[in-house]
Amino acid sequence: MVVAVRRRSTNAQHGASAGSGGVFYASLLAAAVIALAPACEALDERGDESPTIAEQPKDATPEHAPRKPASDPAPPDPAAPEVIPPAPAPISELTPGAAIEDERNTIAVFQAAGPATVFVTQSQLVRNRFTLRVDQIPAGTGSGFIWDARGHVVTNFHVVAGGHSFSVTLWDGAVLPAKLVGGDPKRDIAVLAIDPASIRDRELTAVRLPDAKQPLVVGQKALAIGNPFGLDHTLTTGVISALDREVVGFGGVTIRDMIQTDASINPGNSGGPLLDSAGQLIGMNTMIYSKSGASAGIGFAVPVSTIRRLVPQIIQYGAPRRAGLGIEILSDTIAKRAGLRGVIIERVAAGGPAAEAGLQGLSRQRGQIALGDVIVGIDDFEVNDYDDLFNALDRYNPGDTVAVKVLRGGEVFAIETKLALLEGE
Repeated sequence: MVVAVRRRSTNAQHGASAGSGGVFYASLLAAAVIALAPACEALDERGDESPTIAEQPKDATPEHAPRKPASDPAPPDPAAPEVIPPAPAPISELTPGAAIEDERNTIAVFQAAGPATVFVTQSQLVRNRFTLRVDQIPAGTGSGFIWDARGHVVTNFHVVAGGHSFSVTLWDGAVLPAKLVGGDPKRDIAVLAIDPASIRDRELTAVRLPDAKQPLVVGQKALAIGNPFGLDHTLTTGVISALDREVVGFGGVTIRDMIQTDASINPGNSGGPLLDSAGQLIGMNTMIYSKSGASAGIGFAVPVSTIRRLVPQIIQYGAPRRAGLGIEILSDTIAKRAGLRGVIIERVAAGGPAAEAGLQGLSRQRGQIALGDVIVGIDDFEVNDYDDLFNALDRYNPGDTVAVKVLRGGEVFAIETKLALLEGE
């Protein structure tokens, strides 16, 4: 039992440094031997449990034996109980119907607005050049949404353009015939009417409109429902990415105030509704910006404010009731060649608003054409070309009075003009 004595001796040396010399050291050593004697006897009686050379402490290791670096961990004690790490807590399954709040909202919007979303199919008449027989063939599909209980369906004008006959597929799969009521190609809006006999015993679900004063905010949730690639009632989600975008539409003029969204809008989504988290209409999916033809996360929708203003007019009159000046204009190309900014008035219609206000068109003087008025503004809206003029007048109604700013003889004049309901402007 020399090992135990040596360990204790080492400790005693530390104690001696604080005591009274060798006497204190000897007393401690004797006390240590006496105290360890019973333990030594107990170890001798245990037999095989006595420590072997390999099990001896580092202080008892022979000097010729290799020593492990002090940083190496001590070997595990075979007598120590095995430590078993606790098992991870089990993941409890969701109860039926459970979901996070955003998921519940998405599901609720789809279930509420899905029945208001329809698929639009158009057919065109095509003459067979060999038999000279005229056949009616499917020419395209798109999406749309039910506007009212009378069966009016709103969609994009480019979805129905050139079509001879139309059909509307409802939420339950019923395919019903429809006819074209009218539209506005410059705003890419069209209205169909489902055959009244087909919906006599049906209860149609119309899309919900938000409050007219409810603002749209960049970052708010946006959900698009439609028929991309012919797939039945598909939902995509995203946010409003930007507002007040200007995009050249199907009619060749810029559609102002367009909504930009990253909700996927693919071929077949055109005409479908873009909804907010309350399931209310915020726009009509119209076009995408993409180099591949598929959704690249940049889609555009006609805003609900434009739809709300024009659709009732189309239903009642077959076309928008637009305010006009009663003029004919030259093309923008001629104005640019002449180095002029604005819209050149070619002719003023007799008895029209422009004639009554004193606006002047081109005139012939001494065999040459003399320039009349060039429109450069409407109230506070600057007019650089026809696109600007159209969008400026589109903000007004027939009967409104505006200040038409014209360039005449090198000076700009503001002429008060009362707008009238006219076609072609």
